[in-house]
Formats: sequence, structure tokens, C-alpha cells
Amino acid sequence: MGKSEQKSQLERFKEAARELGADDDEARFNERLKKLAKQKPKENDAS
Repeated sequence: MGKSEQKSQLERFKEAARELGADDDEARFNERLKKLAKQKPKENDAS
């Protein structure tokens, strides 16, 4: 793979991440992570 192919793949990845609402803000990431970590699993999921 040449550099142009790698850059193209990187650009496609960045575009997909933006469409999904991803960003580089570490504070926002930590805020979202804390919300996920606070959620308790459902008790009936213990199969």
C-alpha cells in the first residue's frame, strides 16, 4: 500500500467517526465513560 492509499483510508475513518459523533475532546470522552460506568447491568442477564 502506498501513502496515498493509507491517507485515503485514514480520511475515510475520520469521516466515519465524525458521522458517528466521535470527537477528540478528552473531557467529553471521560464524561460519557462515567455515564456508561454508572449503569448497572440488568439482574436477569446473568445467564
